[in-house]
Amino acid sequence: MLSIALPKGSLEEQTLRLFEEADLPVVRSSDRDYRPSIDDPRISEVRVLRPQEIPRYVSEGLFDLGIAGRDWIEETGADVVTLTELRYSKVSQRPVRIVVAVPRESSVEGVADLQSGVRVSTEFPVLTERFFREHGIEADIRLSYGATEAKVPDIVDVIVELTETGSSLRAAGLKIVGEILTSYTELFANPAAHADLEKRKAMEQLTTLLTGTLEARGRVLVKLNVDEAKLDDVIAVMPSLKAPTINQLYGAGAYAVEAVVPKSEINTLIPALKDHGATDIIELPISKIVH
Repeated sequence: MLSIALPKGSLEEQTLRLFEEADLPVVRSSDRDYRPSIDDPRISEVRVLRPQEIPRYVSEGLFDLGIAGRDWIEETGADVVTLTELRYSKVSQRPVRIVVAVPRESSVEGVADLQSGVRVSTEFPVLTERFFREHGIEADIRLSYGATEAKVPDIVDVIVELTETGSSLRAAGLKIVGEILTSYTELFANPAAHADLEKRKAMEQLTTLLTGTLEARGRVLVKLNVDEAKLDDVIAVMPSLKAPTINQLYGAGAYAVEAVVPKSEINTLIPALKDHGATDIIELPISKIVH
């Protein structure tokens, strides 16, 4: 029913991991298999492509769905319908940023310090031209095909580059003096396909699976028993998404309590629960949370 384009490159590993966790594993014969499959009745075709190309291909109707960063949607001016943000990037759940950077020793401290005629290297010429035009700066923008950090200061004066943590820029002796765009990974659709009621229903279902999987990351289910006299003490230290679920145990004067809690807190939470009277504590993994 739905054709989908998945990103190759920096987002590839995290995207394939997300689909695997969502019980939508992408089956490939090798890392160079660009026509894999997903064994799901809602997905008829899968293609692995460079994220720079995916928004345009989805806009043109070559695919119903695509995954790429907001940066490439903006750069290509693609007409697509965003279904949801998928809060992951190359190494974390943080967004990436398109930033303006200059050599660390430069006197430039902000974009306003740049002069017309400044030489700029970037893989995002459209966004860069628009940004400098809005700041009243006539820039000599040069398309970069990679290794952009290596081109300052002898080839260009400034670079516009994508960064997640800024560590690569700092390692290259650069400092950030401006920001053009903050970008999350997005799941988006072709407008005509999205207008088809049957396809839209399938898109909504896939969106639920993917977002539910992301919501479950970093969370676990904690279940425990506690005597009635200790119930309030246990509830006081028990975090949860909304409120703990509490059920009275048959004929025991005690309660069963369960809650979804952050995995990062579990090693301090379990001893605290035990100290406050909880018994039979169980920690369980969660694969999806659907609201």
